[in-house]
Amino acid sequence: MTLSPLAPDSFPRLPSISGVELGTAAAGIRKSQRTDLLVAVVAPGTSVAGVFTQSMCPAAPVEWCRRIIETGDGTARALVCNSGNANAFTGKAGEVSTELTAVTVASILGVPADSVFVASTGIIGEPMPDDRVTAAIPGLLSGLATSESGGWEQAADAIRTTDTFSKGAHAPVPGTGASVVGIAKGSGMIAPDMATMLGFVFTDLGIAPEILQESLTASVNKSFNRITVDSDTSTNDTVLLFATGAGAEAPIVSTDDPRLSAFQGALEAVTLDLAQQIIRDGEGATKFVAVKVTGAASEESAAAIARSIANSPLVKTALAAGDANWGRVVMAVGKSGQPANRDKLAIWIGPEQVAASGTVLDGYREGAATAHLALDEIEIKVDVGVGDHEATVWTCDLTHGYIEINAGYRT
Repeated sequence: MTLSPLAPDSFPRLPSISGVELGTAAAGIRKSQRTDLLVAVVAPGTSVAGVFTQSMCPAAPVEWCRRIIETGDGTARALVCNSGNANAFTGKAGEVSTELTAVTVASILGVPADSVFVASTGIIGEPMPDDRVTAAIPGLLSGLATSESGGWEQAADAIRTTDTFSKGAHAPVPGTGASVVGIAKGSGMIAPDMATMLGFVFTDLGIAPEILQESLTASVNKSFNRITVDSDTSTNDTVLLFATGAGAEAPIVSTDDPRLSAFQGALEAVTLDLAQQIIRDGEGATKFVAVKVTGAASEESAAAIARSIANSPLVKTALAAGDANWGRVVMAVGKSGQPANRDKLAIWIGPEQVAASGTVLDGYREGAATAHLALDEIEIKVDVGVGDHEATVWTCDLTHGYIEINAGYRT
């Protein structure tokens, strides 16, 4: 698979997180000799939070994780994730497969099954090869290693599907000795709330589960829920956040704790970094695009307008061609269904202002706009003239490469 032209130079060096052990294996779930199974074992008392797809056809692992977060005590002991098979639209058999995976891990670790979180990604509608998964788990668990940079990269590689590079990010928590580390996968079927994406984030801080959930939800809304590759929301989207409490810091048990703000900043830095890496690995992508909407009636409205622009095939193909066809941006604003004042609309392509007061700007230089569109990183800005709110959504262009990847995905 050809590396995305927008890929980072290398996988980042990620610090070890106390209370996290990692293991990967090639279980042969879809392809032989391909690492496709990850287990992360976390320390007793680890808090957990989760955000999941809003698809009305969720995969069995999503339902499993959602249920144990809603009904459990807010703690976790392990995460199991496979690639190659989504275990989605697999009926009762999919539920059995998910529970079997959790029970197999739980029995070896001697922990409750509802403390084992399960995630899957890959082909929809194919039965999970349970025998291969359960056969691989004992050896995988016997070979766990403490989390470190190499282990994180192997973990990120194990959960890839059409990704051309493994995705990882980290940030220190200022004023503490703690860190936040995350890995993710995603390349296509990306239109959060959320997308064909998985994100697993870890910190060695101790944080009460209810506070952790609020932190994750807020962070996802600013990152994973602000990206789109192709407007398609998946059945399997899962982001899980684990706070082991195995570091030297006392746990955060109150929203008044001044360290919470520092943690939130670190968490948001990690999730945004991972989200933007997903866009940089968008299927067939050649351009990384920021769509910023200002002057909106609310932040939610600004995000909806930005997403309408970012999802438009006409806008995205124009970006792929380097065509400064700003009329397509106007179209996308109008179809969003959100408040916008046509006669106050202003548009920029990079630093070049294209339109003002609802019409083309005197002195607009199409050559300058076209030059901006020739860059790897592009910004489109629109002011809709009805308020004071803004939002940014990140996307990529739509090329022939996207068609080639998805036309033969199953083969």
